[in-house]
Amino acid sequence: MTAETPNLRLRLNEAMKDAMRAKDSLRLGVLRMVLAAIKDRDIAARTEASREGVSDADVVQVLQKLVKQRRESAEAFDGGGRPEMAANERAEAAVIESFLPTQMDEAATKAAIQKAISDTGAASIKDMGKVMAALRERHAGVMDMAKASPLVKSILGA
Repeated sequence: MTAETPNLRLRLNEAMKDAMRAKDSLRLGVLRMVLAAIKDRDIAARTEASREGVSDADVVQVLQKLVKQRRESAEAFDGGGRPEMAANERAEAAVIESFLPTQMDEAATKAAIQKAISDTGAASIKDMGKVMAALRERHAGVMDMAKASPLVKSILGA
């Protein structure tokens, strides 16, 4: 880590302090919730030998999970006729997403899938697991695996 690229946990803490100073209650609440979720992951990952916190990659997974939960909640609120609650969930998701790495666009995703297929020697739908594992290893955090999976399936199934 260089001084120009502070780790994600540090960025979240600094953003929380900025939200406190700006009296931005929505952002402050979301950041406190995010930091609590990360602390929960830290506690779950502790062992007798290691008391260190989780890595930035694990923090990204926590953030992605929280965004997914907010989106699902927003859809449920929309379905239940609660647009104000749905809007709040979407606003929370936007705050969390601002800390996630930029996601690959569709063209880059397709190119990465093609490379993973050729690198793993995948020939049929039976090899989908190998391709997805390679994608997760190489592009965790920057590729939406939920969108990549149907693309892999269509390419291997064709």
